Amino acid sequence: MRSFTAVEELENAIGEEIGPSDWLTITQDRVNDFADATGDHQWIHVDVERAKDSPFGGTIVHGYLTLALLPHFTGELFALATPGAKLNYGTNKVRFPAPLPVGSRVRATASIAEVSETKAGAQLVTTYTIEVEGSDKPACVAETVVLLLS
Repeated sequence: MRSFTAVEELENAIGEEIGPSDWLTITQDRVNDFADATGDHQWIHVDVERAKDSPFGGTIVHGYLTLALLPHFTGELFALATPGAKLNYGTNKVRFPAPLPVGSRVRATASIAEVSETKAGAQLVTTYTIEVEGSDKPACVAETVVLLLS
């Protein structure tokens, strides 16, 4: 795992690929727990028997669950050991190019896209790609924004 201790180190890493992370298997239990937490019990995610007859041949992972795995992967890819608090500011762009079948293994890479100064410190934009083992298309590509307070 890479550790960044200063904003200048992040600036110097713009465009570099970081990773990949370790593989993570997405279980039906994880999907069911996410459905319970969010209230999204659409059958394509939670009804294993019905989903067998879907175009996907089984249940698929919620897109937002896939996105919610970014903190897990970030912890494996890099650490922000800069002074001050780190605040999740949001996302600029999120896409789910391919469905993610339950039972698949996924991993992520990251790339520092932009670092800019703000009144409160710095703004970090990171692009993540979550790949699916054996698939040509990623399950998720997301650009996140974090405020690094000084």
